[in-house]
Amino acid sequence: MRFTKMHGLGNDFIMIDCLTENPDLTEIERGAPAICDRRFGIGADGIIFVMPSRAADFRMRVINSDGSEAEMCGNGIRCVAKYIYDRGLGNMPEMTVETLAGTKVLQLEARNGKVDRVRVDMGAPELRRNAIPMTGADSPVVKDQVLRAGERDLAVTCLSMGNPHCVTFVDDVASYPVAEVGPKIERHEVFPRRTNVEFAQTLGPAEIRMRVWERGVGETLACGTGACATAVASALNGRTSRKVLVHLSGGDLDIQWADDNRVWMTGPATTVFEGEFEPGRFV
Repeated sequence: MRFTKMHGLGNDFIMIDCLTENPDLTEIERGAPAICDRRFGIGADGIIFVMPSRAADFRMRVINSDGSEAEMCGNGIRCVAKYIYDRGLGNMPEMTVETLAGTKVLQLEARNGKVDRVRVDMGAPELRRNAIPMTGADSPVVKDQVLRAGERDLAVTCLSMGNPHCVTFVDDVASYPVAEVGPKIERHEVFPRRTNVEFAQTLGPAEIRMRVWERGVGETLACGTGACATAVASALNGRTSRKVLVHLSGGDLDIQWADDNRVWMTGPATTVFEGEFEPGRFV
């Protein structure tokens, strides 16, 4: 089975073409932890199936490295756009992609016949507690609330960008024990579907530094939906404006929470290499 290795700011994926080929998706899903293993497999944060759609131009499915399925992936959807455009499977400057978090509109920026950057309409953030989802009495917003994580009391702001996010602001994100605190929040009982966790440091009115503990993966170099969630949380708490540059471990994303309540994310996508593997050996 052929695959393409791609990444968005170091958040890397094994792309499986379901447009021109007919792979056994169930077998790949079962083997995802082994396929994504960085020593004994190909190595990736997840697997993305690039698929046909009846509701949009194309469809994507995201399988995390632990075998769970994600509703949406901001870095992954930019890779989907580049994969499709660069291979001549769709050369439109704007395309729609169906996800479990709804249909997203993508604007492609090409250079020398290849996609360089992608601007994505990530939709409106969901702020209601039960819709994130979080347990407890429903409320219109979860802002600057105390959450007990192990021995720590953290002030968190939570929301959904099609998938759940929990954002906490820290003084020095570079030295923060993300690997210690992240899993405790990801699997906290208040999040019935677990959650992605963002640790953010505001650097100015339009600049944020962020690290992420990604649900079903662990700490990754970047998270597109996480950057969007952090930008919204920062604006809600009056820390920044609604248009910010988010510095992630793998690079930068431009995020704008527009006046119409929609969040726009702009960033690169990169092809690394192509190869082939025998799916059965990973099951």
